[in-house]
Amino acid sequence: MHQTHNTLSENIRTQSVALLNKQLAAAIDLHGQIKQAHWNVRGPNFIGIHELFDKVAQTALEASDLIAERTAGLGGTAEGTIQVASAKSYLLLYELGVADEAKHVFAVSAALAAFGQQVRLAAGLSTTQGDATTADLFTEISRGIDQQLWFVESHRVPA
Repeated sequence: MHQTHNTLSENIRTQSVALLNKQLAAAIDLHGQIKQAHWNVRGPNFIGIHELFDKVAQTALEASDLIAERTAGLGGTAEGTIQVASAKSYLLLYELGVADEAKHVFAVSAALAAFGQQVRLAAGLSTTQGDATTADLFTEISRGIDQQLWFVESHRVPA
């Protein structure tokens, strides 16, 4: 840990940094998965979904930046390389070779839902560990991810 005047104990900061880096890996992976969908989507609603995926990817990118900055602010090192994200992300692998817009909508929805669930769990854990500010950050990210999930799922054909 780097020296900081942050008044949280080093133990709490160390626990928060580990939790933040876990979510950072997934946020970077999520961004990459959404860009994969953005670049490769095909179908009659192409332009709307293509543009939507770009906005959703921006939300994931902003989440990774918030997570990394909180990590550094606590005196930790943000582990934000592609190699680390690939090794540590808990998200399922994104299927390559997909073009169908419905399959991309489903896959992006699933990735957003998985990330959102884990971020909510991280908020609870942060609270339990004594870091209310990190919990608040995770709550803020969760709200944004849930909104993007709603936007993406709105493109699914009702059963």
